Amino acid sequence: MKLTRIIAATTVFAAALALPLLLRQSATHAASPPPGAKAGAVPATPPPAAPPASCKTFGAGKCCSPDVSLHLAKEAIYAACGESESTFIGEAGTKDACKYHFKVAGENSDDTFVSVYTQAVKEVPDKPADPFFSYKKVGKVWVTEKSKSPKAAAMAAANTGLYMPARGYFVSVVASTKVCTKNEAITLSKSMK
Repeated sequence: MKLTRIIAATTVFAAALALPLLLRQSATHAASPPPGAKAGAVPATPPPAAPPASCKTFGAGKCCSPDVSLHLAKEAIYAACGESESTFIGEAGTKDACKYHFKVAGENSDDTFVSVYTQAVKEVPDKPADPFFSYKKVGKVWVTEKSKSPKAAAMAAANTGLYMPARGYFVSVVASTKVCTKNEAITLSKSMK
């Protein structure tokens, strides 16, 4: 039964990393901690965020849910990745994800993004068990280190994946290397909640 849960969690995480590239959409949702969870083992669920007053949307996208954007605010991307309100094109939100798009000279704006995905789960894996990428732990977050197959190498070169387990949920971030270098993404990981 435990192997099934690990495989299911791996599949969900791999899909979270691949989904923004394939569908150009993402999402996140936080849940309350399960009963009997150990205090201090992993970060607790952040409190619900206030609804956004207004937002700048990307394409036909909707405003990001505050419950998703509280896990990684666009201001944290500005600070860590050297972006600003002038390079921010807009956001595209779904129920469980938020994708922030930025202007990068000579690049397609569909490919210049930082996406945040979160999902409530009963048993949160301590680390990603991804069949396509290997990870290293940096602080409280797991960062993609390299691809495990030639087919995944292009995705690893174009994006940096971040995974943070928490109590009752996990947060996954995919940052385009055109917006955040790998070192900037590691700095960005410190802002994940």
